[in-house]
Amino acid sequence: MLIKEYRITNNCTNAEYQVAQLYNVAEMSKAESGGGEGVEVLTNEPYEDEHRKGQYTHKIYHLESRIPSWIRSLMPAGATKCQEKAWNAFPWCKTVITNDYMQESFSVTVESFHVDGDRGQLQNALNLSPEKLKQREVVTIDVAKDAQSYYLQTFNAAKEDVTRSFSQKALRGPLQGDWAKTCDPVMTCYKLVSIEFKWYGLQTKMESYMHSIERDLFTKFHRELFCSMDQWHGLTMESIREMEKRTKEELDDKFASHAATTTVAK
Repeated sequence: MLIKEYRITNNCTNAEYQVAQLYNVAEMSKAESGGGEGVEVLTNEPYEDEHRKGQYTHKIYHLESRIPSWIRSLMPAGATKCQEKAWNAFPWCKTVITNDYMQESFSVTVESFHVDGDRGQLQNALNLSPEKLKQREVVTIDVAKDAQSYYLQTFNAAKEDVTRSFSQKALRGPLQGDWAKTCDPVMTCYKLVSIEFKWYGLQTKMESYMHSIERDLFTKFHRELFCSMDQWHGLTMESIREMEKRTKEELDDKFASHAATTTVAK
């Protein structure tokens, strides 16, 4: 298992981030779904346990074309679907991703904690045990600078360029220089990502590869989050929940349409 803690500082408050995160997850789900691939939302409902209460979601990610061909060649048809279960009790969140084919040999667990007024300097925001602290590698992501990988370069449209983006509603931006040290408001996401891929001969390579993808996804997502500020700024949690309902309906229609087309083609 390879464990890394990603720290992403953002030019917003915790309350704003909660709305912005959900808004951008919904928009991303719509943009990346189609042709039988993308995100299928099975459950989105309130939950409460002995520790917390929040929102529980269960999704299926259909990832056929997004998995490297050399990995797909080792897997049977249908094995590229991943299950995601998430418990969002903001400012704490936990997400667990599994694969029915690999079962207990594969998992991605992301535990997040969001800290208002923080610039990424807490050394144990997630209250890790001494053993976990020894295993953990800290990775700080600067959304204005971390855009060098091939994956990100293929997606770096102007709408994701935080060094040029300015919010007319919030009067924030662009993010340049040492912005993370001086911006106001400010908050930081602490994301502990534990990846396990128990496949003989591939474990080290795959766990490292998947962490590189996680880093790219976090960078891309938070760049989009800042650049879309004029779309989500001022929205309420009530309006976000309504948006999530409409998004689920739209995604359901896309998958139903693809299934019908596939059936006719056969």
